[in-house]
Amino acid sequence: MKTHLLALVALLVMASCKDKPSNQKILLDSSGNINSVSVVINNELWAGSVGDAIRNVLASPIYGLPQDEPMFTINQIPPSVFSGFATKNRTVLMIETNKEAGMEIANNVYAQPQKVIVVSGKSKQEIIGILNDNASKITATIRNEEIAERLRQMSKSPHNYKSIEKKLGLTIQFPSAYRIAKESDHFYWIRKDITTGTTNLMLFTVPYSAITRNDSLASQIIRLRDSIGKAYIRGRQDGEIKANGEKIASYMTTEMAYSPFVFETIINNKPTIETKGIWDLKEDFMGGPFINYAIEDKINKRWVIAEGFAFAPSVEKRDYMLELEAIIRTIKID
Repeated sequence: MKTHLLALVALLVMASCKDKPSNQKILLDSSGNINSVSVVINNELWAGSVGDAIRNVLASPIYGLPQDEPMFTINQIPPSVFSGFATKNRTVLMIETNKEAGMEIANNVYAQPQKVIVVSGKSKQEIIGILNDNASKITATIRNEEIAERLRQMSKSPHNYKSIEKKLGLTIQFPSAYRIAKESDHFYWIRKDITTGTTNLMLFTVPYSAITRNDSLASQIIRLRDSIGKAYIRGRQDGEIKANGEKIASYMTTEMAYSPFVFETIINNKPTIETKGIWDLKEDFMGGPFINYAIEDKINKRWVIAEGFAFAPSVEKRDYMLELEAIIRTIKID
C-alpha cells in the first residue's frame, strides 16, 4: 500500500513540474529600508570622481526640510561581494566599466519588486556624463519605487472612514494607525502618533476662484494654508491667559524665514501645485516640514487641498514626509 501511495505522489509531483516552464525564475521578496539604495561599484571608483558624481545625484539635500537630509541613504557594495542577500535590495544602482556608454533600467532582476539601474561607460568621464545627464530620471525612478513600497506596506491595514468620500467627494488611502482629529463639512485633520511626535494630514476644498495661476502663486497658497491653520490647528496654550491678562492666540502658520518651494506636478491626472516649506505654531515651540498639494478640480469648480505635515523634533523627517506624500498621491476625486 505504501509503495502505491509513494508512486502516486511522485507522479503528481512530476505532472506539476511539467506544467511550469523550466526557465521560470523564482524570485524572493526584495528588502531594504525606505529610501535606501545599494550602489554596486568598485572601491577605487567610489573613492574618486565617479563616487562624487553618484553622491551628488543620490545624496543631495531634500528641499523643504528644516535640516539638510540626503535624498537617499547610500550603501556601497563592491561587485566582488554583490551576491546572495546583498542582491535583494529594492533599489540598486550598478556601475559597469569598459562598456558602451548608456543607462538601462530593469525590473525584478534579483528580487521583487525591484529596480536595477545600470550605468556604463568606457571611461570615468563617460560614466559621470551619463549620471549627470540622467540624474532626474534616476532619482524619479528610485523615488517612485519607494513610494510604491510604502503604499504596499500601508495597504496591509487600511482605514475604514466613509465620511471623507461623502463630505469631500474624494477617496484617499491611509493606514488605520491614523485617526481623525477634527472634521467639518469641508475640512479634515487626520493624524498619527509616532515615537517623537505626530504625522498629520489636512484635507479641505476651496472655490476655484481662490487660486489664480500668476506670479503670486506661492503667496496665495501660503495665505490659504495659514487661514486654515488659524481656524483649525490650534496650539496647546491657545486661549490661556498671560500674566498681563492677554489671551494667548496659538495656531499653525508658515515660517517665512524658509522660502517655500513651489512646483508643478500631477495627481489623479489633474494639474497640481506642490508647495514645500516649514510650519510653526505661534506662541508655542512646535514646528516642522509640510508638503502641500493644490489639486485643480475644474469639473467640480474647486481646488482640493491636501497637506502633510510632521512634528518630529530631534529626528530625521525625510521618511515621514515620504509617507505623507505617498498617502496624498492616492487621492481619487469623484
